[in-house]
Amino acid sequence: MNFDFDERPSDSAFVETIWRTRSEGGGPFTSLAESHWGMVVTRQHGNMTVTVRGPETKAMPAPVPEDAEFFGIIFRLGTFMPDLPARNLVDRELNLPEAASKSFWLKGAVWQFPDFENADTFVDRLVREGLLMRDCVVDDVLQNRPPEMSIRQVRRRFLRATGLTHGAIFQIERARRAMALLQQGASILDTVFEAGYFDQSHLTRSLKHLMGQTPAQILRMNRTE
Repeated sequence: MNFDFDERPSDSAFVETIWRTRSEGGGPFTSLAESHWGMVVTRQHGNMTVTVRGPETKAMPAPVPEDAEFFGIIFRLGTFMPDLPARNLVDRELNLPEAASKSFWLKGAVWQFPDFENADTFVDRLVREGLLMRDCVVDDVLQNRPPEMSIRQVRRRFLRATGLTHGAIFQIERARRAMALLQQGASILDTVFEAGYFDQSHLTRSLKHLMGQTPAQILRMNRTE
């Protein structure tokens, strides 16, 4: 299966990145572990769907609709929707109900389907309507700035905003960094050192579980491309 992938940054403090792609034919696809949650708009044969996708704690096979267009918003860690708690979306996805051919329902209101160009305007409206918020505790934890509250409170707020523990996010981000290093041509031993794994076996177990491939498989695929 081939993907024509494109992405752009966002000026919004709530957004990590905005992307779009399309599938040419259907087929199997491995969805990698992901610490962020997001929204995906799928257009296929004239029909459109908005899907909220939660964080993913492992690599999983995912069917891809045939000949479809996709546009997505990946939200920054710490961004959350109070009415759709991230902890309830871990390893899950939720399709929002369609209102009409060009709109969908969200918290009792009709919303126009956003697109790649107006995604920032869509996010701004979510924020204004109180449907999208940020918890600064997440930034404090990720930047090693201990918040002035109990450890229990910090953990509860971190989990509410991200759906994951700090440790789980660290493991996923480390695995993604290791995969990127291997794709850039780094050796397995250099990747062990650069990404902070104990040894090669530790790296292999992590990448197999979170990225769906062993280091050797990633290197081999990179050489054949």
